[in-house]
Amino acid sequence: MQFVGALRRSTAGTMRRLGRAVASAVVRVGRGARSAVRKVTHAQGAGETGLAKLLELQAVSSAGDMMITIALASTVFFSAPTGQARGRVALYLLVTMAPFTLLAPVIGPLLDSIPHGRRAAMAGSMLARAVLAWAMASVVSSAGLGLYPAALGVLVASKANGVVRSAVVPRLLPPRISLVKANSRMTLSGLLATALAAPFGALLHLIGPAWPLYGALVIFSAGAFWCFSLPSHVDSAKGEHRASLHREELASGKPVPRPGLRTVGASVLYALRANCALRGLSGLLTFFLAFVLREHPPGGLSPALALGVVAVAAGGGNALGNVLGAWLRTRAPEVIITTVLLVALGMLVFAAIGYGAVAVTLAAATTGLTQALGKLSLDALIQRDVPEEVRTSAFARSETVLQLAWVLGGGLGIVLPLNGVLGLAVGAGLVAVAAAATVRGLLAAARRGTPHPRAA
Repeated sequence: MQFVGALRRSTAGTMRRLGRAVASAVVRVGRGARSAVRKVTHAQGAGETGLAKLLELQAVSSAGDMMITIALASTVFFSAPTGQARGRVALYLLVTMAPFTLLAPVIGPLLDSIPHGRRAAMAGSMLARAVLAWAMASVVSSAGLGLYPAALGVLVASKANGVVRSAVVPRLLPPRISLVKANSRMTLSGLLATALAAPFGALLHLIGPAWPLYGALVIFSAGAFWCFSLPSHVDSAKGEHRASLHREELASGKPVPRPGLRTVGASVLYALRANCALRGLSGLLTFFLAFVLREHPPGGLSPALALGVVAVAAGGGNALGNVLGAWLRTRAPEVIITTVLLVALGMLVFAAIGYGAVAVTLAAATTGLTQALGKLSLDALIQRDVPEEVRTSAFARSETVLQLAWVLGGGLGIVLPLNGVLGLAVGAGLVAVAAAATVRGLLAAARRGTPHPRAA
């Protein structure tokens, strides 16, 4: 008995020492990861201006959104046969995305009216998503109709956060970083956070379908407090365009028309049209390939492996696009958008002709890459050409149009026959129409040149 007792005490002591060693190793790894992340986010003066804190907030927001995405995908898409899943996804688009297109135009003007409360607006969007994640946790297992209005609320809050964040970037821009590079860093930080959060969310889902939502609740709650770590001048209206408009009105005695997307030059409009095609292509391939690969995986792959390979390719292409954007030093976003349109068109034609596992993977990767570069360039044009007084509204309107394009593309992907060549050919036709309508105007705008003002 004494021997057994001694063995137990020895084993308990060994386990305690092992636990302390593991905990110490985790802490060291965590500190090392945090140091590496801070080194990247604080590079080129981003730490001094506060851009690094905005990058970290973007990572928090993206990680929380990924938790919610995992919970919804497991309920709406993966838990049902293909026919039923197509109906659920269509219902999701109808009940969630369609109302968003009506609500989103309100976001920009509302946020424009509170330039002194940008940090509070971002914190409010985090807190709203935390509350909605908690509410969704009670209905996610049954996929009841109550899930969809909550998902709509999450989408609206997420887009509001993105709109404010995009409007804040020029105020935190270091002298050594261009707008395209800052936007690419912002998106890349979100992608890295998404990649880290995805496996963690999958592990939580093994415990129960509501657990990823509880994870989102914790992440967003922490992010709400973190928003107030941004520099106070984010809330300042000093130097904004509103004052110059007022002086013009006083000098002329007449009201000056409120600037908007239609009054800032052709570059933004052409870029928005081109990005609509790229976003519509993304929606089309997201849903079309999700269903066609479940039913007819190419190259003898299993459906799960085919879906995984294409998803990784799309995510990798998106990440690569943002890395390229981070290295990009050109001051002609119009040229970037023209290039990605033509690259996307060429790859889709190739994939449709040589349909197979490799072609589909390359098409998914190219779609991710071109969408990332196109969106970064559009954001840079809005930040460059749209007066700060209405920049938030411009971002909200552009996000609304792009979201609608994604929904329409996704709807098309749901209703198309499950024929791989046909789906890729339709995608190629969509991009070809956009290229014919925008490339000439984009190149002409790039040749004319546009002033490149920096935010005050």
